[in-house]
Amino acid sequence: MNRSQPSLPSHEDPLPTGEAKVVAVRSMFDRIAPRYDLVNRVMTFRMDVGWRRRTVRELGLPAGSLVADLACGTGDLCRDLTGAGLRAVGFDLSYGMLHHARTTVPLAQADILRLPVPDGCLDGITCGFALRNLAALPPFFAECARVVRPGGRVALLEVSAPRNKVLALGHGMYFGKVVPFIGGRLSDRSAYQYLPRSVASLPEPDVLLGQLADAGFTDVVRHQLSTGIAQLIVATRTAG
Repeated sequence: MNRSQPSLPSHEDPLPTGEAKVVAVRSMFDRIAPRYDLVNRVMTFRMDVGWRRRTVRELGLPAGSLVADLACGTGDLCRDLTGAGLRAVGFDLSYGMLHHARTTVPLAQADILRLPVPDGCLDGITCGFALRNLAALPPFFAECARVVRPGGRVALLEVSAPRNKVLALGHGMYFGKVVPFIGGRLSDRSAYQYLPRSVASLPEPDVLLGQLADAGFTDVVRHQLSTGIAQLIVATRTAG
């Protein structure tokens, strides 16, 4: 690893914010890109495959629609989008993730808070497991509203925590202890110590849905997946 690369804080230190978070997260994903898909499959027991397919189904867009997958990583959602007959493009901040992408759709390096596309040019957006890694959510939702046409759809997949206290306890232990262990054995331990902690940066569900509505979306719905360990938020771009 290049010693000049920015590092994530230790588990005792506060999480980075603002531009420092952007730089640290980009460096982290560059490092874990080679084995990112493997670790995802192992630590979710392949449930992430079904979550992504559900994400594409919930878009509800006709074949041929143009959909951008934001924070596309190695292209999992891009492949699911094309498999559903949609035209996909992908954007990601990390060159490392794009280098290891396993998809034939067009990909570009970009900050998804400032997409290099015209207003209203997309029929839809997907985004998987990236909300908690952004410097701020309202600007991201505003950017989604800018690039999606009226009547277009967004489907945002993210981790969550079960409301049931017993399930939440077990999930917390797994996410906080087992996931960093798996990540350390297969990839980069510091990255997989950060990822469970990063959930704290997500607002409460009602606040999250309200921010999306304020940005110009309607029919905002949150689905809890797999007893609540993941969440899928879908919405429709309003006119005007």
